[in-house]
Amino acid sequence: MKISGLLAKDAITVSCELFPPKQFEKLAEVKETVAQTAALSPSFISCTYGATGGTSEYTVEIAKEISSHGIPALAHLTCVSSTKEKVAQVIRELSRNGIENVLALRGDIPPEGRMAFDYAHASDLVEELKSHGDFCIGGACYPEGHPESEDMEKDLYYMRVKYEKGVQFFTSQLFFDNGAFLSFCEHVRAAGIKAPVIAGIMPVSNAASIEKMIRLSNCRVTPELAALLQKYGGTPDIGRAGIEFSVKQINGLIKEGVRHIHIYTMNRPAIAKAIMQSIER
Repeated sequence: MKISGLLAKDAITVSCELFPPKQFEKLAEVKETVAQTAALSPSFISCTYGATGGTSEYTVEIAKEISSHGIPALAHLTCVSSTKEKVAQVIRELSRNGIENVLALRGDIPPEGRMAFDYAHASDLVEELKSHGDFCIGGACYPEGHPESEDMEKDLYYMRVKYEKGVQFFTSQLFFDNGAFLSFCEHVRAAGIKAPVIAGIMPVSNAASIEKMIRLSNCRVTPELAALLQKYGGTPDIGRAGIEFSVKQINGLIKEGVRHIHIYTMNRPAIAKAIMQSIER
């Protein structure tokens, strides 16, 4: 099923994200994670492409596994480190395996610089996907601004370009400030972008990892999050407190009219389950 169809319904959706293994030996383990996550009946499950495409060879395999459980699969596809030939190969694999939902991303530029120069922006990849089949295409957005962007106006410009080229929904970068996300959505609509915007939620389960994500994404640390990290950061209770924080954040968004939630599960079905059971729908 195409995700655009799910999002068009008047219902709250809650989806999850997984990442593929780095080694073949871990493939069975991740497939078990897929099974446990699918048992939670999320609206859809996405699978990342890996930093600079490093785990890309398993993305289609995991997406196929997700579909086998009767859950719509969203396969990530990045282009900054790929040639047109490589991207065309992955698109053919997606088509052959019946994967019809793709999240088109530029991807992170590797430290040594770009490995290929066939694509400059995610919008270029959107065009490529449109020319190769009837995919439902998603894109990324940044409520507090892309780390490389000059300002919000520039971000909205590139977001609109992706929308006009065929992106049917957007999934946001992680954020902890609901006010920033709600304000961003108002700017999105004012810019004439009518595609649904899914709120990306990152559960706080480890202080070190979440602080790293905050640095990379440049998102705002709210007073509530700062207090949580200070109180529980070095204790075994960080997981429980983090789940409570995410549940409160999600329920707050839903009360403000946000209909679509995406949980960055980091391959931890137990955390996803604890959050999904406490969401007020």
